[in-house]
Amino acid sequence: MKVRRRARAAVLQTLYELDYTDHDPKLALEARFEDRLLPESAQKFAWVLVKGVQTYRTYLDSVVGELAPEWPIDQIAAVDRNVLRIAIYELLFEPKIPPKVAINEAVELAKMFGGESSPRFVNGVLGSLVAKDRAKIREALKVPV
Repeated sequence: MKVRRRARAAVLQTLYELDYTDHDPKLALEARFEDRLLPESAQKFAWVLVKGVQTYRTYLDSVVGELAPEWPIDQIAAVDRNVLRIAIYELLFEPKIPPKVAINEAVELAKMFGGESSPRFVNGVLGSLVAKDRAKIREALKVPV
């Protein structure tokens, strides 16, 4: 598995844990690093994602709500919800990550950790987000910077 995908997997597991506990995000992520050896650059990348998703979690959830109004955020499976949070954070706040990469990585995480319909659901939600120009998305959704 590629290094950044392993970092994203650690982020997903950390966010899943944080959904159900009041653990410290940094300590939760560091515990994942004990399970999988990652270079320092990948660990930094993972921390940026955890910190970013945690910082903008409410906002990211509102974006999911706009993109999938028939699925209230608390009714979306925890894995799918956190895969979407990671990918939407990357799409809106990490302009150096190409949209195609963010979506592909999200779908791969959904295949690895989600249910049978997870990859299709994640791809559909993210596809509707990137169907528009990123700058227009940021403006329309009033992305906080």
